[in-house]
Amino acid sequence: MTALRLGAAARRLVLALALIGNDAAQAEPPAPDGYRMDAYRAPTPLSVPGAAVLDTQAALALWKSGAAVWIDVLPAPRRPTNLPASALWSPLPRHDIPGSLWLPDVGRGALNPELEGYFHAHLEAATRERRDTPVVFYCLADCWMSWNAAKRAASWGYSRVFWYRDGTDGWEAAKLPLARAEPVAGP
Repeated sequence: MTALRLGAAARRLVLALALIGNDAAQAEPPAPDGYRMDAYRAPTPLSVPGAAVLDTQAALALWKSGAAVWIDVLPAPRRPTNLPASALWSPLPRHDIPGSLWLPDVGRGALNPELEGYFHAHLEAATRERRDTPVVFYCLADCWMSWNAAKRAASWGYSRVFWYRDGTDGWEAAKLPLARAEPVAGP
């Protein structure tokens, strides 16, 4: 009888954990109607309108194929405004997926006309003005900037937009190669 109770208790525990796990999996953050405007480092939705989501295995296959343009949208470090001009400032280097184009800040929710023009011009140049060129947007894991950038590119008529949701965090965790990056000069 004791073994039977323990078995029932264990089954209840497993069921309770499964329900908690399902609740956590269903706790996907809601996607805004427009773009995420702040708190960019937070859990993201599982999808983005107009784009396909890549896991690390699919991202690696696409990267190895050489068929896509890869765009890193992580903001570039900026010299602190309160740092004296004579003070040395050496930000940590950015390492991203080799062959990527680093367009800092283009994933912000609201782009001023200069930043939007910078994004649009570099995206057109990278795709050779072919809106059917596969384009992969990424940043870090839990980064709304790559979500915003992918959604914006799709709204501009790019038909093969991909979002690598795990970004360089997922790439690095899989022990895939990274390369030192330099941001494309912008506004």
